[in-house]
Amino acid sequence: MELTLSMYQSFGNDYLIYDCLKNDYELKPEDIRHICHRQFGAGSDGILVGPLQIFGKMGVKIYNPDGGEAAISGNGICIFAKYLKDAGYVVKKEFVLQTQSREVTVRYHNEEAKEMTISMGKLYCGQTKPVEEGADQTKSEQVPVVYEGESYCGTCVWMGNLHCIIPMKEISKEAVCKIGAELEKSGRFPDGINTQIIRIADKNNIYTEVYERGAGYTLASGSSCCAAAGVAYQLGLTDPCVYVHMPGGVLTVKVDENMNAHMTGSADYIGRMTLSDEFLRKYQIG
Repeated sequence: MELTLSMYQSFGNDYLIYDCLKNDYELKPEDIRHICHRQFGAGSDGILVGPLQIFGKMGVKIYNPDGGEAAISGNGICIFAKYLKDAGYVVKKEFVLQTQSREVTVRYHNEEAKEMTISMGKLYCGQTKPVEEGADQTKSEQVPVVYEGESYCGTCVWMGNLHCIIPMKEISKEAVCKIGAELEKSGRFPDGINTQIIRIADKNNIYTEVYERGAGYTLASGSSCCAAAGVAYQLGLTDPCVYVHMPGGVLTVKVDENMNAHMTGSADYIGRMTLSDEFLRKYQIG
């Protein structure tokens, strides 16, 4: 059996793409864990599987390096959108892509698909799930957090996946890893939660550190940037259009009057690989 993947990166998020129209084998969670392992496998922040049909639309499945499926990923969508253009699956300037939790609209800025704007959908700030029609919208989900003896208040936001945004005066990798791991283990969020600590520089600039469900610390996260921008705007800390600074780069996010998030990102093609027979046999893949 031959198993081939393509690697792309977006702001330091590297994903492997498993084209299920060119590979016959269906990856299992344990396969994904072995392939994504940084020391013993190919190494990546996850695997994007597609193009495939989801709810009758062209879609992608997003898998974390722990083998679990992610509901949505902004950088993953940027990467997969570029792959679709590179592979000739999409020729239009704009198209709709379905993820596990919601559909998004992709608009390419150029023929090479190096840069694109993704309409990521509505942000439900202060909520742990979308608000149903007629439901009480006055209840806001706030998360108390203690770090190094100081108390902070996190705000939940749902945008196809769940985030907790915590404004702090100083942010660091160490802080977000500690807080994120504690929130994950707290039992409050059975489906997991992504954690972002943010520092507001001014009305148009946010700095953030991210701890992702199923992946841990990450250099960048598009959905996290959208969540952070939405909460900061709702709290009156920023304007609707902001530059979100991550260790992996700077992402532009605009939140409209209906709390829909639009992120402008980019992606780069790294290369193509075929997993060896030795690797497939060792981990019983196939």
